Amino acid sequence: MAELVYPPVIGVAHGLFKALDIRIDLKGTENIPRKGGAVLVSNHIGYLDFIFTGLTARPSKRLVRFMAKDSVFRHKVSGPLMRAMKHIPVDREQGEAAYQQALAALRSGEIIGVFPEATISQSFTLKSFKSGAVRMAQEAGVPLIPVALWGTQRLWTKGRPKDLRRSHIPVTMRVGEPMEAPADQFAGALTRRLRERVQELLDAAQRAYPAKPKGTEDSWWLPAHLGGTAPTAAEVREAELRKA
Repeated sequence: MAELVYPPVIGVAHGLFKALDIRIDLKGTENIPRKGGAVLVSNHIGYLDFIFTGLTARPSKRLVRFMAKDSVFRHKVSGPLMRAMKHIPVDREQGEAAYQQALAALRSGEIIGVFPEATISQSFTLKSFKSGAVRMAQEAGVPLIPVALWGTQRLWTKGRPKDLRRSHIPVTMRVGEPMEAPADQFAGALTRRLRERVQELLDAAQRAYPAKPKGTEDSWWLPAHLGGTAPTAAEVREAELRKA
């Protein structure tokens, strides 16, 4: 079936990034399989991560179907686009339907994109990974492709105002080698190994990132352990508990 919506959307996004002079540094695209199913797994630091993660598959001429919360599909603008691009809505109360839909897509040769942290990390460090991505790969008999993004939080992230007018923002992306997910191995152990691989890629992306904060007020996007003023993971948890 012809893809009437997804390629033009990618073209618009790429054109916007070019107009804003978003300097994308992308390495490892040879690790995206040119055919067959795979689970693409990325860290999650900003609202535009699915767009950038999808761009990692562009050199391989592949389209990534993302699993996203169902509220995005109910939006009057994003909803029709998400459905037309064949992304998968996830109802967190009843996630089995989305899981089965993703399995069917993987078995038919699609690439499924997953953010195993489930929500944006406001500390910009890796949160714990949920095991769903690994279990899908095991059940479908497809590889896991680890991905790390860095810099996307500077465009639009949780708790910060959206500013898509900012130009010349670098975004660094690294794609790792495929990781097999044998069905006879414990999903929890594989998930920990997958997280380690994403962490290694994230460390590499951060080392390669060409920009530094211009001052204290601009250091919000840098994690505390790298000298920035982003809240630590513990501080984020404490704030969430106070809100509960």
